[in-house]
Amino acid sequence: MSARDVYIVGAGMHAFGRHPGVTGMDMGEHALRAALVDAGLEWSDIDAAVGGSNVSGKPDSLVSRLGLTGIAFTTVKNGCATGGVALSTAADMLTAGRANVVAVVGFDKHERGAFGSDPAAYGLGQWYARTGMMVTTQYFAMKTQRYLHQYGIERTALAAVAERAFANGAAHPMAWRRTPLTAQQVLDAATVNDPLTQYMFCSPGEGGVALILARGDRAHDLCDKPIRLAAVEVRTRRFGSFEVFSPWLHTDPVNSPSIDAAAAAFDAAGVHPADVGVAQLQDTDSGSELIHMAETGLCRHGEQAKLLDSGATRHDGELPINTDGGCLAGGEPIGASGLRQVHEVVRQLQGRAEGHQVPDQPEIGFTHVYGAPGLSACTVLTV
Repeated sequence: MSARDVYIVGAGMHAFGRHPGVTGMDMGEHALRAALVDAGLEWSDIDAAVGGSNVSGKPDSLVSRLGLTGIAFTTVKNGCATGGVALSTAADMLTAGRANVVAVVGFDKHERGAFGSDPAAYGLGQWYARTGMMVTTQYFAMKTQRYLHQYGIERTALAAVAERAFANGAAHPMAWRRTPLTAQQVLDAATVNDPLTQYMFCSPGEGGVALILARGDRAHDLCDKPIRLAAVEVRTRRFGSFEVFSPWLHTDPVNSPSIDAAAAAFDAAGVHPADVGVAQLQDTDSGSELIHMAETGLCRHGEQAKLLDSGATRHDGELPINTDGGCLAGGEPIGASGLRQVHEVVRQLQGRAEGHQVPDQPEIGFTHVYGAPGLSACTVLTV
């Protein structure tokens, strides 16, 4: 163990869902206080902090609630990848020796309905909005339709992803959607954008997650079973890659940011995708999970349906994916979503998951988050 190694020594979460009368800032505070308790620390013990929120305020404002200690507090905002970028920023503080213990927090409280954005905020003209592609459900449906056609995958695979997600969510106390659905119920639901039905999409939601990170020379003093952040890598899109809010599409798809971020994370951690014992993948919709299974190297393109049919991606299968229900069952409060993934994998590796516990004590976990305008963050976590 090196002092430059980074470990997660505490984790806290506010349940995802709809919480009338509770602000996004309230949920961030709740999660951060829970993470401090988990690590056995006080706010005054924290050297620095990083926070992310898309629409619910400035995370650094939380110092007025937790304590005016003069702490360095960095705020980030990177779409659905906000949590991953916040984690990467915190890890860099530790490896650079700028801090010994760092808190990371993400939270959001979104209105009902699909995410909508102003194209000007992404450097695009209003013509792009008139194509309908600023409505994310249309983008993800188009990408999924193309992918299913290209690799000969049936639409039933999309329903299988959702069925498993809702089954996992039903068992997890922090998930929003707690009612299991059959694959047929998912297929029979109202179509939003072909081929995706209502229950194949996640919903904008509310929630908060926080993590406490420490350098290697402090970690085992703070936690009985700290989890090593073996790698965290962030990548943006390349030219021609078909990504959300990107006005181009190459006839032959090139590397996506998910491919690049995952490959970099596995390389930095010195492990192979086949070594992963539990994984969290961005599932804005069922199609996105299918695509990300292959883009991150967890399977080959076109193998997803076979894995789903065999039960391999269940919590007790060979490759457990989204064991807490993912975005489909949890919803997506943007600032918290990427940190939720890490929170779940940490709990799984520690053997104290709140929902379905992966059997046989997995030792290597992986997380992948993806956001606009074509940005991915991936982590590798080890016991």
